[in-house]
Amino acid sequence: MITLSSNEKMGLMGNLSTMLTAGIPIMEAVESLLEDAKGNGKKVLEALRDDLAQGKRISASFANFPNVFNKVTISVIKASEEAGTLETALVDIKENIQKESEFSDKLKSAMVYPILILTVFLGVLGVMLIFVIPKIATVFGKLKVALPLPTQIMIFLSDLVLKQTPYFLGGLFLFIALVIILFKTQRARFMAIIYMLPIISRLVREIDLARFSRTLYLLLNAGLTITSALDLSQEVVIRKKTKMIISQSREMVLTGKKLAEGMKKYKGEIPAMMIKLIEVGEKSGSLDKAMDDISDYLDYQVSGTLKTLIVLMEPIMLIVVGLSVGGMMLAIIAPMYGLIGQIGAR
Repeated sequence: MITLSSNEKMGLMGNLSTMLTAGIPIMEAVESLLEDAKGNGKKVLEALRDDLAQGKRISASFANFPNVFNKVTISVIKASEEAGTLETALVDIKENIQKESEFSDKLKSAMVYPILILTVFLGVLGVMLIFVIPKIATVFGKLKVALPLPTQIMIFLSDLVLKQTPYFLGGLFLFIALVIILFKTQRARFMAIIYMLPIISRLVREIDLARFSRTLYLLLNAGLTITSALDLSQEVVIRKKTKMIISQSREMVLTGKKLAEGMKKYKGEIPAMMIKLIEVGEKSGSLDKAMDDISDYLDYQVSGTLKTLIVLMEPIMLIVVGLSVGGMMLAIIAPMYGLIGQIGAR
């Protein structure tokens, strides 16, 4: 299975566009790029060269690599080949990939802090179970102190890790495998629950609308009809609700109504400003430009929502970890106070 990273795809689209704009024939451009190409990028270019030699179009060649180029990309290239605007379309595709890549990087950066906190917590838990709890359990066992339930649980887990290591590792592996299987088989349900969370639902909705707007601009600018563009733009959104809105709006367009009219039915999901810009764009005959402006605005909104999510996540993670570590410490200290009380009573 051939795949390319976002940077490799951006490089391919950008280099092809630059060479074509400079007036270099497509076959010569591909041959030139092959001189420095490596890995999967070279395989894609070799296939493109061979297909071009047989008289095929770039879109037909790229369609043989569905894991590299999605339907939207293929459709944009195909439409631009027919319209004679391939160079511009390749630049637009490159910019689209770049924006998606930048957002993905922001999302990964946002996850660094929670992962770091979780790693620290697991490290503390491991130290407690392997080094601290066994020593304290020995002392409590000799003194025959009555242990509260949290302490008993900690000692049980410590024994499980140290004395029943094969069973512990086997159980851990089984649990992880079960979680992975459940996630794959019940992914839709799991993600639906995640999307219901207040900030998450807002973030996902904004991401969907930004992708939809950017993709619709890309397709319309390449020369596709509004109905074809709406049909293809459903491929890039995440939520079923957003897909339904696009589908219903497309049906209304097919009956002769405007896209803005279809969007107005879902004012709770679609921002009023977005509807207004679409309406103005349709009246002026510049819907593609309106969708480009909307995507820029929504990209800004997504960045703001993501920052809000990070700000909220940090104290919540600290509180959860603090309570967990505090609970473990209490499980150790509580029996000690009980022991002191028994000694004092004597």
